[in-house]
Amino acid sequence: MFSGIIEEFATVVAINRDRGNIDFTLTCSFTDELKIDQSVAHNGVCLTVVSIDGNRYVVTAMQETLLRSNLGQLKVGDKVNVERSMLMNGRLDGHIVQGHVDQTARCIDMSDADGSTYFTFQYDYSPDMAARGYFTVDKGSVTVNGVSLTVCNPTADTFQVAIIPYTMEHTNFQDIRPGTLVNIEFDILGKYIARLQQLV
Repeated sequence: MFSGIIEEFATVVAINRDRGNIDFTLTCSFTDELKIDQSVAHNGVCLTVVSIDGNRYVVTAMQETLLRSNLGQLKVGDKVNVERSMLMNGRLDGHIVQGHVDQTARCIDMSDADGSTYFTFQYDYSPDMAARGYFTVDKGSVTVNGVSLTVCNPTADTFQVAIIPYTMEHTNFQDIRPGTLVNIEFDILGKYIARLQQLV
């Protein structure tokens, strides 16, 4: 379980394909605190640490993960937002994030917000998925590349988020431009409510 409050970005230093899987080797400042079998969110995707060597660690993404996320597009040198799993003894600063990315979205616009930046994202919409809670609501929560954000101006297949300078500086939002593919996780509360409505 995660909060969507990114700790920093890790850098991809190696990529190895093993049949349908990809092993990503990354480096970040807290590598020496990691343990094998630990869960770490990478661009919002919960992945397990499978090996550690000095200041580098390795995680594996299976084919299902690669199909639903932007991880398959990563290249050596890319920055990846990382967050270790949530400690259950403090404040929840973001929102409840599972690290189970639902699908990708594409940035279709960036605009100035008088010191901050509005990003507009578009995703594939289907009535069936919306009925299961895969949608956004105004002032609701959404996770973009692992970052917990507040939705504004949602439509059936788009939403906006406002990125403050701190978030821009400390996450890979600094690399997002129109055309960039990002990972999104819809709010789990909406999914539970939608499922409950189907059952009653």
